[in-house]
Amino acid sequence: MKKGFEKFNFYLVQLEKLLAVATKSKNAALYLYENDCRTKVFMLQGLSRLYANIHNEKKFTKIKDAFKALEDLLGAVDYYDNFSKDFATDKNIPTSIQKFTSIKKVEKLAELNYLLEKKNWIKSDKPKVEKIRKKIEKLDWQEEEKEIESIKKVYEKSIVSINKFYKETGSTFTDVELHVHEIRRKLRWLSIFPQALQGSIQYISNTKADALVKKYLTKEIVTSKYNIMPAVGTHSFTLPIEKNYFLALSFVIDALGNLKDKGLRIMAIAEAVEGTEFIKPELALAKAIKISKEKSTAIKTILKDAKIICKQFFEEDNLGKLLGK
Repeated sequence: MKKGFEKFNFYLVQLEKLLAVATKSKNAALYLYENDCRTKVFMLQGLSRLYANIHNEKKFTKIKDAFKALEDLLGAVDYYDNFSKDFATDKNIPTSIQKFTSIKKVEKLAELNYLLEKKNWIKSDKPKVEKIRKKIEKLDWQEEEKEIESIKKVYEKSIVSINKFYKETGSTFTDVELHVHEIRRKLRWLSIFPQALQGSIQYISNTKADALVKKYLTKEIVTSKYNIMPAVGTHSFTLPIEKNYFLALSFVIDALGNLKDKGLRIMAIAEAVEGTEFIKPELALAKAIKISKEKSTAIKTILKDAKIICKQFFEEDNLGKLLGK
């Protein structure tokens, strides 16, 4: 069995087990959400994205889209669930907003349950997972050494694409979702691949931590469990990645995530205000900022701070140093 298929099947088996139990539960979507199904699906989406650049692009893109649809709804449930809990403990948030957000969570769970059955993830004599397994099992998977070379090329291609996106938007961030959240998504895939590949990527530390990169090596980042590479295991070939620059990447992803969450909290309140008071989006946003006790310039500040973080990170060419020289 080729290593590529083993990696993919590793998460397929985990997802399969969760779906089997979910099928028997009263609310399959809720069971999957509460049992961290999103992580498994996210890893499978990452592998699909990666292998679409290595193997059959059409086939893996279709598989990726299937996992993305599942992950998007799990993410939406998570979004409304977390804000609903947050709003319930904030005395500044009107009850109507908390209720609106709770209802949205229930709606997203219903959408997820519908998707699970419609797309044969559950309650089917032709399960989606088994169908995907049969499709990829027949592929001409690369030998491990060749696959590592291909993975490196995917990283290089991704870095070029991210740098291009930054040059086009970085100096003019105007939207939390379209710009801050999107550049974070693109950067995050580079940090997700090592976990999804289960040991095929390993740290090297040939580069001394210079003054520019040291600022990113905070205790929180250096000691984070998310920055521990999976064990090499039975892999004979691995892709070396510069530890200091991977940690710098992690720092920026985390920093942008904090800004993104702050912005999305305001947006979630604005959505609820618009949905309960039936007012125009711009008025709902202004009211949301007041309710959240933020300054009227809160969104502009978030965009400005994101620009500062990205400007420094990209001008230092940290991504360019990720794979070493």
